[in-house]
Amino acid sequence: MLVPSRLMIAAGIVPLPIAARAASLLFQQVLKSHPRLFDRLGDYRYSCFGFAPTDLAFEFVIRPAGDSIKTFRRGRSPAADAKISGPLFLMLALAEGRLDGDAAFFARKLAVTGNMEAVLALRNALDDSGIDLVKLAGDISGPIRRPVVGALSSIRRRALEAEGARWN
Repeated sequence: MLVPSRLMIAAGIVPLPIAARAASLLFQQVLKSHPRLFDRLGDYRYSCFGFAPTDLAFEFVIRPAGDSIKTFRRGRSPAADAKISGPLFLMLALAEGRLDGDAAFFARKLAVTGNMEAVLALRNALDDSGIDLVKLAGDISGPIRRPVVGALSSIRRRALEAEGARWN
């Protein structure tokens, strides 16, 4: 497991509305910082992308055309045009465009179902995006920015080191 199990258990008891609000705030911060992020999707901008972290109690569905993210308890998300499953931190590294998604896919660390062309378009949109989710989470943390960034940076580094993954 990439993330200490106690952390993932604690995340699992977070009420759905709070998890959804946190995911929405972070997603909106990403779009604010990278307003052209989904431009490279072309017609796949109208697709529905599902993200199912295998080690988290929540799943997420993103509709780029509506700039929306919805959060669901695991196993309760609606069908998506394409769905990516895997450990949370590998998915976050992929979202930052800093992980070799092809290597993770062929090593069976990530699973993709549905429209593969849409997933490739999404990967291309994320490549070299320069998204830093830790920094963006810090930006929305207000006066506790510094400890939030420090804690998330440490967790991210240790999780990826434990898996032998490196940032691109």
